[in-house]
Amino acid sequence: MANSSIGNFAKSNRMSNIFSPFSALYLVIAGGGGGGGYFGGGGGAGGYRTNAGTSGGGGASESALTVAAGVYTVTVGGPGAGAATGVGSSGNDSVFFSVTSAGGGGGGSDGSNGATGGSGGGGGGRLGRTGGSGTANQGFAGGGSLPGNDNGTAGGGGGGGASAAGATGTTSGQVGADGVASSITGSSVTRAGGGGGTGVTGGVVSGGAGGAGGGGTAPSSGVGGAGTVNTGGGGAGGAELAGGAGGSGVVIFTLPAQALATFSAGVTQTSSAVGLNRVYTVTATSTTSETVTIS
Repeated sequence: MANSSIGNFAKSNRMSNIFSPFSALYLVIAGGGGGGGYFGGGGGAGGYRTNAGTSGGGGASESALTVAAGVYTVTVGGPGAGAATGVGSSGNDSVFFSVTSAGGGGGGSDGSNGATGGSGGGGGGRLGRTGGSGTANQGFAGGGSLPGNDNGTAGGGGGGGASAAGATGTTSGQVGADGVASSITGSSVTRAGGGGGTGVTGGVVSGGAGGAGGGGTAPSSGVGGAGTVNTGGGGAGGAELAGGAGGSGVVIFTLPAQALATFSAGVTQTSSAVGLNRVYTVTATSTTSETVTIS
C-alpha cells in the first residue's frame, strides 16, 4: 500500500506540471508585403521579432519570456497580394502570446510611394517616390526611386528587409534587402528578405534580385516573383504587369520537453526535439483567433 501511494503521488505531480511556468524562446515573423505593379517597388518583409537572437530593424534580442500554463493566441500572418497597377497590399500580422509582428509594407507602383510596415515597401519607379518606413526593432525602410528623365527612366526601390534598408533605384531595378538568420530550430535559416524592384532605362526593363531570406525576384518582363512561403519575404515589383505576392509568415517557439502544447483545430504545425527542448513551428492558422494550450 505504501509503495502504491508513493507511486500515485508522483504520477499526480507529473500530471499537474509542477515545473510550470516555462521559459520560452520565440521567433515571430509576419507576412511579407506584395510588390507594386507596373515598374513597381519591391514589397517589404514581414516584421521580425525574437528573443533567440537578433531582432529585425537592428534591434537586440528581446526579453526572456515566461509562459505559465494557459491558453494563448497564435496567428500566422498571411501574405500581401501583388498589385496590377497600384501599391501592393501589406502583409498581415503574426502573433504569439503577447508578441505581435507587423505585416510588411506593399511596394509602390509607377509614381506611388511604398507602404509602411514591419519592413517598408520600395518606392515605385520612374517618378521619384519614397520607400515606406519600417517598424522599430522589426524591420527597415524600403528604398526609394530617383526622379526619371524625359523618357521616364528610373528604377523602383527594393523592399526593406529585417537586416537592412532596401536599395534606392537608379536606372535599373534594385535588389531587396536581406533578412536575418536564426538557429532557433537547431540550424541556421535566414528569413524576412525584401522583394526586388523593377526599373527601365532606354526602353530596356530590368529587375532586381530578392533579398536573402525569401524575397521575390523582379523580372525584366512579366509578373513579379513571389516571396517564399513561411519566411515573411516581400514580393517583387512587376515590370509592366502585376507585382508578386509576399511570403506568408511563421511562428516558432520552444518549450522544455516536459511541457505539453495542444493546438486548436485550425493550426498547421510540426514539432521536433532539439536538446532538452521541443521546437514548435506553426506554418498556418485558419483564422486570427487560433490558440495553443500550454500545460
